[in-house]
Amino acid sequence: MGKEEATAATTLLKETIEKAGGCGVIDGGLATQLEIHGASFDDPLWSAVCLINDPHLIKRVHLEYLEAGADVLVTSSYQATIPGFLSRGLSMQEAESLLEKSVRLAIDARDEFWNAVNKKSENSYNRALVAASVGSYGAYLADGSEYSGHYGQNIDVAKLKDFHRRRVQVLAGARPDILAFETIPNRLETQAIIELLEEENINIPSWICYSSVDGEHASSGESFEECLSVINKSKKVAIVGINCAPPQYVDGLIRKFKKLTDKLIAVYPNSGETWDGKAKKWLPPKCSKDNDFGSLAIRWRDSGAKLIGGCCRTSPATVRDISKAMKTNLDL
Repeated sequence: MGKEEATAATTLLKETIEKAGGCGVIDGGLATQLEIHGASFDDPLWSAVCLINDPHLIKRVHLEYLEAGADVLVTSSYQATIPGFLSRGLSMQEAESLLEKSVRLAIDARDEFWNAVNKKSENSYNRALVAASVGSYGAYLADGSEYSGHYGQNIDVAKLKDFHRRRVQVLAGARPDILAFETIPNRLETQAIIELLEEENINIPSWICYSSVDGEHASSGESFEECLSVINKSKKVAIVGINCAPPQYVDGLIRKFKKLTDKLIAVYPNSGETWDGKAKKWLPPKCSKDNDFGSLAIRWRDSGAKLIGGCCRTSPATVRDISKAMKTNLDL
């Protein structure tokens, strides 16, 4: 993708947000919905195993989120890594093909849905963008370290770039609209991503989203000022934000980010439940406040978010609530 195409891609992103009324809707939890349809994740690849066993279910879930009002589809590649696929006995060619498939499934769902609704005289939908998910190194480890940022003393920027490089090349080559780096836990991986985007001359707009375990800091305990100072120097990253953090942290983090960066802000928290990485199960919410995503989304938009959706344990119903609230509020 050359500079002209890169400019067009960035313009498309901004136009999509504008058409959505100034705040676009991201889809919700993929794994939760896949499980409802009968998928099994008893595998280190987690939801990425569906690229091998149940690709038709992935497309089905994408279509459900589009029907619910999503303006952005996030692909099923969060835990899809080349080392992960190779450890399952797949060849390099097969691993790369599965990464490409994750983007193709989302694009096919988007095009199929758009071709159907665009024929109708009354169409309230926007043509969705496809964001290719790039999970953190901790997501590949599957030990919960994406929520701690503790990768060990032997992991440095060079090793993280090597880990991400081929996956990013393949996903970018599949021509999504956005590259979505998700659940990044520390400054180290942020630096690696920024350097990698420059080295590979990736011109697809990227977003980098963090989790937070306390509503104040990145999962590693580092300040967001440290993390965002790295991003602010890059023209490759169009969006920063928060994903897979409890909803009660989001408004304060949007306000914090607004002070630290001029980048667009995306937020897609989890349902409020907490993932126990060691026990590999969800724990009940620690906070009993109202987690009605519709009303919360209005508050988050008013605080400065430009893209809002849901992460783990959210559903098409969540996205429908967000989309409806955005549209209803605009009509007032």
